[in-house]
Amino acid sequence: MLALVNAARADAGCGVVAADGGLAGVARAHSADMRDRGFFSHTDPEGRSPFDRAAQAGVDDARAENIARGQPDADAVVRAWLDSPGHRQNVLDCSYRTMGLGLATGAGGPWWTQLFGV
Repeated sequence: MLALVNAARADAGCGVVAADGGLAGVARAHSADMRDRGFFSHTDPEGRSPFDRAAQAGVDDARAENIARGQPDADAVVRAWLDSPGHRQNVLDCSYRTMGLGLATGAGGPWWTQLFGV
């Protein structure tokens, strides 16, 4: 995933993003939560945004989140994000320097969460 995102960013003239463990932890938790509680949204059932969840986890640099469900692999989900204007804008925002990825598998999934930071 990181290599695919960085290739797209390089094509757009952006620098690379580095993997970030804190962002990845928040992203993994959100993917698992969507799977386990049967919802698909940036906002969880308690009304918490990606930034609320990040702050609760002690991560203060989260800036954008992409989610997806059902794509079988990283190539498919990155292509889907790049084909969607809002998701593409997040992937290609040159101000972002870090990224965390969450993936949860199971029936009806997989669920993907991508969280960018500065």
